[in-house]
Amino acid sequence: FGATAADVLAADGYLLGTPANLGSMSGALKHFFDTVYYPCLDSTKGRPFGAYVHGNNDTSGTVRQLDAITTGLGWTRVAEPVLVTGEPDKAALEAVTELGGTLAATLM
Repeated sequence: FGATAADVLAADGYLLGTPANLGSMSGALKHFFDTVYYPCLDSTKGRPFGAYVHGNNDTSGTVRQLDAITTGLGWTRVAEPVLVTGEPDKAALEAVTELGGTLAATLM
């Protein structure tokens, strides 16, 4: 709950992560977007982002929400979201690590 519009404006890119709760993103990520959306709308267009979502059995609703919000912000997705269902395993952790690396590489 500590990230602010000033943090978003100061960042060159964004790595978003959330659980899928009842088909929706977490309240914390929703609060983040509610806080930063309009103050950052025009100033962050084109900035890169990556996302990962973890759910017990379905992540599709959360991904739709992320797509709608980040499209509205004009952010550029650097890779397909990492979607993890069930207990995260080694492959899931490696995929999230690779996502972070891909995002970092776009900032250089």
